[in-house]
Amino acid sequence: MRISHLFTKTSKSAPADEVAKNAQLLIRAGFVYKEMAGAYAYLPLGIRVIEKIKHIVREEMNAIDSNELIMTSLQRREIWEKTGRWNDDVVDVWFKTRLKDDTEVGLGWSHEEPIVEMLKQYVHSYKDLPISLYQFQTKMRNELRAKSGIMRGREFIMKDMYSFHTSADDLEAYYNRTIEAYKRVYDRLGIGADTYVTFASGGAFTKFSHEFQTICDAGEDVIYLHRGKNIAVNEEVIDDAVRELGISRDELEQVKTAEVGNIFNFGSQKAEEMGLDFVDADDSAHPVFMGSYGIGVTRVMGVIAEKLSDDKGLVWPEAIAPANVYLVSIGKDDAIGHADELYDELQAKGIEVLYDDRDVRPGEKFSDSELIGIPHRVTVSDRLIAENQYEYTERVSGETILLTREQLLAKLS
Repeated sequence: MRISHLFTKTSKSAPADEVAKNAQLLIRAGFVYKEMAGAYAYLPLGIRVIEKIKHIVREEMNAIDSNELIMTSLQRREIWEKTGRWNDDVVDVWFKTRLKDDTEVGLGWSHEEPIVEMLKQYVHSYKDLPISLYQFQTKMRNELRAKSGIMRGREFIMKDMYSFHTSADDLEAYYNRTIEAYKRVYDRLGIGADTYVTFASGGAFTKFSHEFQTICDAGEDVIYLHRGKNIAVNEEVIDDAVRELGISRDELEQVKTAEVGNIFNFGSQKAEEMGLDFVDADDSAHPVFMGSYGIGVTRVMGVIAEKLSDDKGLVWPEAIAPANVYLVSIGKDDAIGHADELYDELQAKGIEVLYDDRDVRPGEKFSDSELIGIPHRVTVSDRLIAENQYEYTERVSGETILLTREQLLAKLS
């Protein structure tokens, strides 16, 4: 993509009311536009990052045999009344509206109840199970205070997955497979080393659920961490966890974190409330066992922007960067011609390039390349062309070296 073809521009400043570092950087670099508190538009560069995050998540969910679908955001009142969660005193983040015929509907903050209702059409026998389904969906949550930029919004993109089983053992086995899949996701996103499977408050079926918490100074959570035993505990269940896990509170390190995923074992509770049964081999009816598994796609993007950035701007991991290479041309006809040729060659090799072909000062191009955070920068100039060399700069380290064309292509490939 040529930067001259982008309608967005970088900025030296973010909106005065935007205090979150992640949103400040993403706005200044042209990844997002702030519509209002807790609601952001995702611009061309931002969409590239989101789609790459989704691609990684999709591959790992497919690898544990989940099927992708998309459900509607409009949700019927009577479905949620079956579990008591239509009540605003129980769920306080509902956005609710009315259809033209005065039917009251909700805008989806989760899809647990609707997906259970849907499966009544498809689950009848033990032979129909297990089933795992996931989607990428825009969720709506009427938060009292939307803060932390895209790490906590009123509208956000989420991957939510739901699995259905004939037994508690089968659900537990899949639950554990999902934990391992989530670990692979965060490793591939570049935050695995700082992301911990964390014991959190459970439901009616289990004492604990699990969250995936990433160490982050801008996070809103506090966890207690035993690095040696790789045990992490949410603040809300610290006393229970200390007793259950056989650890001492003074062994634990208190750290600030941001939640980037969560999983729940509902057991048979949800199916019992909503009437989702299956018939076993002996023609006996039993409630289905269910798990729920979420990853906040845009939240993860915000956490990465918050953690993997420096005083110059964003520093994207290669796996989700909007491009692999930031190509800069400095000079007139010869430099532009060589840069154009290199741009075409890199693209032909499947290397994504953001080509700064603007007629602006070199310093502005270099500054923007650092703000946008592309992993590799290549500079083509009249002086370097004469010496058959290209200037290569690695964003994460800032190290700059001179390479021949052959060396450059080998490095970028």
